[in-house]
Amino acid sequence: MTLAGRFAVLLLFLLFPLFAAAAEPNYPALTGRIVDDANLLNAEASARIEQKLKAHEEKTSDQVVVATLPSLQGYPIEEFANGLFRAWKLGEKAKNNGVLLIVAPNERKVRIEVGYGLEGALTDALSKVIITTAVAPKFKNGDFAGGIEGGVDAILSILTGDAEEWQRRAQIRSDESSWVETAAVIFVMIMVFILIVSFMQELGRSSGGARRHRTRDGRWIVLPPSGGSGWSGGSSSGGWSSGWGGGSSSGGFSGGGGSSGGGGASGDW
Repeated sequence: MTLAGRFAVLLLFLLFPLFAAAAEPNYPALTGRIVDDANLLNAEASARIEQKLKAHEEKTSDQVVVATLPSLQGYPIEEFANGLFRAWKLGEKAKNNGVLLIVAPNERKVRIEVGYGLEGALTDALSKVIITTAVAPKFKNGDFAGGIEGGVDAILSILTGDAEEWQRRAQIRSDESSWVETAAVIFVMIMVFILIVSFMQELGRSSGGARRHRTRDGRWIVLPPSGGSGWSGGSSSGGWSSGWGGGSSSGGFSGGGGSSGGGGASGDW
């Protein structure tokens, strides 16, 4: 196999989850401020957290929701969280003031997804600090209720204006990041670009690209591609354009029409 062929195979392996994501995910229904499908909270903890979320929403109109999932269905948590947020339409439409704390224990992933209107207050850096200091340490010890409640308390604290301590922690975290992390990100981006270019070239060759032919009088002419229709014509169906649709709510609780552009942070434990 040629080097380009090896790159193509590796690229297909890396992007397989994206290809699988063409199918619409199965989102749970929005039945309340806590949707505990992974059964991580006992009745007492759930009621206590629910009351905090309800009181905050009544006071500020910010809609903060917790979701625990038995599976991410093969999706990256960033993609699933953003799709779930949009399906549930968290926050008011005019304010986009929703927040989603999503926990997937089987994949050991957690994310805070933030609506457009709250990105200035609950920044990506603050969301990351909440996960690394208030949520993940509890999860590592098996205390899911403590981690979820700690995350909720931190989110509500920041949204009500008491963010000084969390901003200090975020600054410390930013100062501790090294050039090695930046170099690693750049390296990965370059490798992905090379893989994509090689993959496209290999597909072009395998599908029969334009051919050059030399006539008897020494002139070169370009012949049309051989066989098949290649890349021409047609449009993709399904895919990302329809992947985030649907998502009805039930149980007397619903979102207000808000949306998210992917703001927030993810983590694991």
